[in-house]
Amino acid sequence: MNHTLNIQHLPPEAIHSLMTHLPDYVKIALMEKATQLECSLESAIEMAIASFLDSEAFSFEDCLLSQRLQESELVESPQRK
Repeated sequence: MNHTLNIQHLPPEAIHSLMTHLPDYVKIALMEKATQLECSLESAIEMAIASFLDSEAFSFEDCLLSQRLQESELVESPQRK
């Protein structure tokens, strides 16, 4: 059975809502990281979450790709008894 994975990114509205609940020092750190990486705040936060879930991921899509690769390796490799 094939599952279609829906790739989603964080919308600006979600980021603005999240930012209102974060401590000031975390907001500043995230904004500085976005500036340093020359990317949007949304992208910087997505990278932070993705790298927490998968140390080699830079985006949610990378996390999903990693998951799919791991699943396909489990299916393709013979089980050892």
